[in-house]
Amino acid sequence: MSNSTDLKARQAAAVPTGVGSKGIFVAKAENSEFWDVDGRRFIDFAAGIAVLNTGHRHPRVMEAVAKQCELFAHTCFHVLSYESYIHLAERLNAAAPGDFAKKTIFLNSGAEAVENAIKIARIYTKRSAVIAFSGGFHGRTLLTMGLTGKVMPYKRGFGPFPAEVYHAEFPHPYHGVTSEQALGDIDRLFHGDVDPKAVAAILIEPVQGEGGFNIAPPDFLRALRRLCDEHGIVLIADEVQGGIARTGKMFSIEHAGVVPDLITVAKGLGGGFPLSGVIGRATIMDAAHPGGLGGTYGGNPISIAAAHAVLDVIESEQLFARATRVGQRMRARLDALALELPCIGEVRGLGAMVAMELVKDRKTKEPDAALTSAVVAQAEQRGLILLSCGTSANVVRLLSPLTIPDAVLEEGLNILSEALRAAYGRESARAVA
Repeated sequence: MSNSTDLKARQAAAVPTGVGSKGIFVAKAENSEFWDVDGRRFIDFAAGIAVLNTGHRHPRVMEAVAKQCELFAHTCFHVLSYESYIHLAERLNAAAPGDFAKKTIFLNSGAEAVENAIKIARIYTKRSAVIAFSGGFHGRTLLTMGLTGKVMPYKRGFGPFPAEVYHAEFPHPYHGVTSEQALGDIDRLFHGDVDPKAVAAILIEPVQGEGGFNIAPPDFLRALRRLCDEHGIVLIADEVQGGIARTGKMFSIEHAGVVPDLITVAKGLGGGFPLSGVIGRATIMDAAHPGGLGGTYGGNPISIAAAHAVLDVIESEQLFARATRVGQRMRARLDALALELPCIGEVRGLGAMVAMELVKDRKTKEPDAALTSAVVAQAEQRGLILLSCGTSANVVRLLSPLTIPDAVLEEGLNILSEALRAAYGRESARAVA
């Protein structure tokens, strides 16, 4: 019995079925590669779901963590505060768009950041309603499940969900939803479901993650900004997956030139250590009373140390430019495959946040979830880790570390090409049979 087989059996006996996993058990990792307990090497195009923008175990991150561990590991910032928390807040305040005073709070997970952003918006506006979007993903807590616009696997069977949450259409030109139509759907909400004067916040991912790497058109984001200004609504950009250099800028909304009121961050910020935050206008962030925000582990000093190192690496290794180059290479390969294989309906992405949508027919755009699953499986057999996404589970997303060496990137793209051809050939043969 191999180590992997043994661990699968132990997991089945000890861990709930709801905790899904690929069944691959890692033994060690370095930058964009890892090795499992059976000694197999893999190239990582998942990066811990966009957590490892700076790669597995970046030397500067590991050094910063080791130094912090020699000093103290936990005090709870509310009990015994530390300078590194304040300094990281200062750095993120300076990095966030907007020519106004900002403040930042640190938490543990992306869902916790979103929950706190909603709390802050509600207490600031003295309103309760929130508008989110179809296809959006914001977490797995009760409130963030309610905000999420994707049923499986996140919402089915877990309701009822919190009240005063409304969903509008996310613009998706490939599927015929224009910015004008999406804005019209918000207008529909305002006339039929919720008074805009009762809306505390509009929450949006500038690039949807789990929803399929759908990019909000700049004109739509600009219109949202005007709409929020008109009605006194707080505009929240969820940058949990798309932020921290992933798209070639610190925050993905910067591509549109739009300044949100609040920004949620997590994933890539901690470089592999759990850390999230809310960055926003000081006037809004200060609305909560003392003690109303926080948590026991929020802004843990070890994670804070890692985040400082992450920001240093982004600057010293020029990861904004690197993300752009990695993304260009990914898209070039996928575009070439799209000319060869009719199963690729669309290639899209921003920076190194790249995806291809797989379809049964380019005219009907019928989603092909089975082919998507087969591509991921074929890639794993060949030593490449991929993730799927999309509300119809028919999108393959590419999320390699930004620090991936060129040779490893090319190797991974070669494996992806082989996996797609093999999976498409088998699915086509099965359909004919």
